Amino acid sequence: MVTFDLAALPTCTRCVLSVTRQRVVVGSGPTTPALLIVGEAPGASEDEGGEPFIGRSGRLLFRLLDEELSLRREDCFVTNVVKCRPPNNRVPHRAELEACRGWLDAQLAAVTPRAVVTLGNTAARAVFGGSEPMARAHGQLHPISGVSGLATYHPAAALRGGERVTQLLRRDLQLLAPLLAAS
Repeated sequence: MVTFDLAALPTCTRCVLSVTRQRVVVGSGPTTPALLIVGEAPGASEDEGGEPFIGRSGRLLFRLLDEELSLRREDCFVTNVVKCRPPNNRVPHRAELEACRGWLDAQLAAVTPRAVVTLGNTAARAVFGGSEPMARAHGQLHPISGVSGLATYHPAAALRGGERVTQLLRRDLQLLAPLLAAS
């Protein structure tokens, strides 16, 4: 069995994405966050800047978290299922997801959140399993690592889909309020 020592993550070469990335986007935040946020993969801004969700999607996400839950970025641990940017922001391939799975599992074990939220199909399927489209999977709570997790739309879908998707994302985030207040 392979051990995933998080200290080795910044130099990972477990898949072909290590050839095209600028850097490994490890994730950031406190080890006891209110919320653990899991996205799909770094985009161009994140690959350049070295932190997840620092581009347009991240700005929308943290605005909605502030408005709906009074959470700031500093209250959250933010990561992705895949730690390196896929070329042209394509969906990660199965081999890339499998290569990174141990890193995600190590992060899930190292962080003690009050709740978990996955953003988009790729993250929801990687964390919770299943194969439902987001139209059916969103807004449902799932147990994970002793807490509740929620699948919802990726903020990029809201940027593309407009106000209707933004409102769905808002409603889903509101489901986290009692989970975050409970602890």
